[in-house]
Amino acid sequence: MVARAYTVAFEGVEAKLVEVQCSVSAGLPAFSIVGLPDKAVSEARDRLRAALVAMGVALPSKRITVNLSPADLPKEGSHFDLPIAVALLAALDVIPRDAAEGCVALGELSLDGRLVPVVGALPAAMAAAEEDRALLCPRACGAEAAWVGGTQVLAAPDLTSVVRHFTGQAPLAPAEPGEMTTGPTLRDLSDVKGQERAKRALEIAAAGRHHMLMVGAPGSGKSMLAARMPGILPPLSPVEALETSMIHSLAGLLDEGGISRHRPFREPHHTASMAAIVGGGRGAKPGEISLAHNGVLFMDEFPEFPRAVLETLRQPIETGEVVVARANAHMRYPCRFLLVAAANPCKCGYLADPARACARVPQCGEDYLGRISGPLMDRFDLRVEVPPVAYADLDLPATGEPSAAVAERVATARARQTARFDGHDGVRVNAEAEGALLEQIATPDAEGKALLAKVAERFGLSARGYHRVLRVARTIADLDGADTVARPHVAEAVSFRLSVGEH
Repeated sequence: MVARAYTVAFEGVEAKLVEVQCSVSAGLPAFSIVGLPDKAVSEARDRLRAALVAMGVALPSKRITVNLSPADLPKEGSHFDLPIAVALLAALDVIPRDAAEGCVALGELSLDGRLVPVVGALPAAMAAAEEDRALLCPRACGAEAAWVGGTQVLAAPDLTSVVRHFTGQAPLAPAEPGEMTTGPTLRDLSDVKGQERAKRALEIAAAGRHHMLMVGAPGSGKSMLAARMPGILPPLSPVEALETSMIHSLAGLLDEGGISRHRPFREPHHTASMAAIVGGGRGAKPGEISLAHNGVLFMDEFPEFPRAVLETLRQPIETGEVVVARANAHMRYPCRFLLVAAANPCKCGYLADPARACARVPQCGEDYLGRISGPLMDRFDLRVEVPPVAYADLDLPATGEPSAAVAERVATARARQTARFDGHDGVRVNAEAEGALLEQIATPDAEGKALLAKVAERFGLSARGYHRVLRVARTIADLDGADTVARPHVAEAVSFRLSVGEH
């Protein structure tokens, strides 16, 4: 007779239900695991054998076969240890078979029977809730999984506690959600001297989730400005927090089961590989663009990134998701991020300074920024030049607004967008509006239309560029509290569009 338990296999952020079937039959003693397991899953039999010996349970001299169904779905990771153990214990009549079938289990076994935490507890809890089953996991994963709230989470410290729970000797108490983490200390915009135009661009970018490129000499404050973007963004909504935390759970980034309402801020180095940025590698794991979902992806020294890496950003920027396709894996990850890029104007960085510029001016600047292809440059809604701040100005008192004041305006603009797009699935901010919806919300008044038509004709705006100007103008109008997009809003949007990269 076959005993059954359940677990999950991860495909992107989705957890697929896997049935673990265990048969103990007469024959030569053997322990085999079938169903397309990887090396970590195949090694489960050795960990399980040692854990059962530590519990005082001896395996019978029979043929033990474990099948992971569906058999054509790749099974990867050590989290299959616990469900295999549960199915085997049920097949040996150590625990009731109906109890084993009533939960979804995941966890790694140590040789002494302790349960070791694994990644992916949050999406596994979501899958368990959809199947109306409880989730059995290691104690260290319980606080994370309990955030789902739609299913009972049983967090056990070791395999002995699992047996005592299923046999009624010592039932496990349901796990409680972890503490809401405070997140990193946010930096304030008032620390930045000058750069008022760049600060305005940051505010617009935060309000409508518009991608932004800053170009300026070394030391002009580009990285300093970008680091203050999280301080003016509104906190994650509950839905966004769960979306982001599911990706971070797969990457093992949740700290002691805590979920943060602060938006992620990722800043990969320009030597990062394509798999690190987009996703891939062993198991097709999420990359930086997915880890920045609902947050900020800051790419400093933007032209220094490999050309192939930069070009792979084009499709995710448009679609808000990335498909990592490999020979043995096909994963889909969400990646609705705000891209903030920073670049020097040329290789030496002093294109505009006659005293320090190289002899190849201005050709060196064109060659350097030419590493950013036209189609990718076209996807930046806001382009701003960041001039160096005079040394004498650094001693002056701060005059700019604090982040709290800017964040209040951004939150008000975001609230207007939330109300506007209520009922439009997949659209949360102005940067995501397109087609008839964009025409409905962002069509300027007569003067604004005339100005935009002149700009489009004079500078040869592409259709994408034209629509991106409309989206930015709509966001500027939201910051002003205006219902209609007027000429001043269009003019400001155009001024940021033509700051860099248009001739």
